[in-house]
Amino acid sequence: MLKFSLAGGEFTKEEGLSSALRNCLMDFEQKYGLSGDEPTLSVRFQNVLKNTFEKTGRRVVVLVDEYDNPLLKTMEIYPEQEQKNRELYKGFFAVLKDCDKYTRFVLFTGVTKFSKVSIFSDLNQLQDISMHSAYAALCGITQEELERDFSPEIDALAAENHMTRDGCLATLKQMYDGYHFTRKSPGIYNPFSIINAFSSQEFGKYWFETGTPTFLVKRLSEIDFDPRKFSDGSLNTSAEEVSNYRPENQDVVPLLYQSGYLTIKAYDERRKRYTLGYPNDEVKYGFTESLAPVYLHNTQGRTDSDIFAIDDAIESGDTASRWA
Repeated sequence: MLKFSLAGGEFTKEEGLSSALRNCLMDFEQKYGLSGDEPTLSVRFQNVLKNTFEKTGRRVVVLVDEYDNPLLKTMEIYPEQEQKNRELYKGFFAVLKDCDKYTRFVLFTGVTKFSKVSIFSDLNQLQDISMHSAYAALCGITQEELERDFSPEIDALAAENHMTRDGCLATLKQMYDGYHFTRKSPGIYNPFSIINAFSSQEFGKYWFETGTPTFLVKRLSEIDFDPRKFSDGSLNTSAEEVSNYRPENQDVVPLLYQSGYLTIKAYDERRKRYTLGYPNDEVKYGFTESLAPVYLHNTQGRTDSDIFAIDDAIESGDTASRWA
């Protein structure tokens, strides 16, 4: 398998993406004793596929992991570099079309599908499985899998938090379930959060804490978007709109959906319309906490204290309070 891992790299720099691709090719060449003297990356990639097939008699599996990361890292702050990264992609991955006889399987993974990145228009043999029902449960944990495969962990988590098993399952569902990737998708749990909850034996915001969506929060504030739409059932869109992202488009909803902050909550068959919303409490409260400083124009870093004060006022019934 030839794997291009693009989760990390200096993609805002001139040679960042080309260096990452070159290193992946080099590792593969060394593993199979192949030459790496070709003048360009695209020719080198083509020869790797051809020579590996001829040397082993087996077709190559190509995995491009987080292909969109070099574009997401540059599109806001270094648009010129983003364009250069796009052009590099065009020349590099276009060779896959003519090397079809040397490849067994090609898979691109990423948070977003950039509708105008030419690798998808040139590689017409690729199939977008983002919203296919057959793959709806591929990247998560279903309710059946949770109860079948994690029974000891569920019992341990319940005992640690002085809960019944049913109570623990209900809390896990409220916190981490709720992802739907097609109109007929089963509810999907976030595997990262589930595993961390079992490991720490606490119901934390694990996935959300892996990275604050500063770009998304910034974009929402710039377009004066009303975040109440995320939970009031009024955020409607089409399949075409949520499956393609264009950086020049001011509509941030497709990116919010593709990155996991929103999910499919309902589908109107007659109108072919999706209703989007928060998948669960982990995302809802984590994202709200990120939005609060921007939308409340808080400059003193006291958002949590303000929210706690409001909560106390409501709990005590002090509706005349300045916090209520």
